[in-house]
Amino acid sequence: MIRMRALRYLALVALVVWIGGLVTLGALVAPTAFDVVEARHIESGRMLVGYLFGAIFERFHYVAYGAAAVLLLSLVARRLLGPKPVHFGIRVGVLGVMLALTLYSGLVLTGQVERTQAELGVPSSTLTAGDPGRARFERLHGLSVALAIITAAGGLLLLGYEAAEN
Repeated sequence: MIRMRALRYLALVALVVWIGGLVTLGALVAPTAFDVVEARHIESGRMLVGYLFGAIFERFHYVAYGAAAVLLLSLVARRLLGPKPVHFGIRVGVLGVMLALTLYSGLVLTGQVERTQAELGVPSSTLTAGDPGRARFERLHGLSVALAIITAAGGLLLLGYEAAEN
């Protein structure tokens, strides 16, 4: 009984760190940093914030990978020790999708965003609306945001399953 509670506790902590981190970075850190440099009229501020946030997000991917490992180990250990977690297959599937999206974001998309920023050499917002470089950056940024939102939604679903267990 104590082992099962400890395993559920680890799963909850991993979910809170992963999903809380995504929400904190995306809804608070990035917009606040960009707002501050714009309000203070800091020269090259948007570029600096872009590079800084990119580095933070890149490091956060490692936190997410660790959280995914803890979640998977917790689910599998609980299944082996019994009783099997409710909707085990669905939960592992959701976790697999979350991890796949996070791996793609961290291993592929982050590099594409960095290369695009380096090629542009200026904040994409300073380019005209029809500029192909701006369009490419906005597409990559939009994809990054969408992947984070889908991952967070999956995490909330898993959190719901954890909360529903006795």
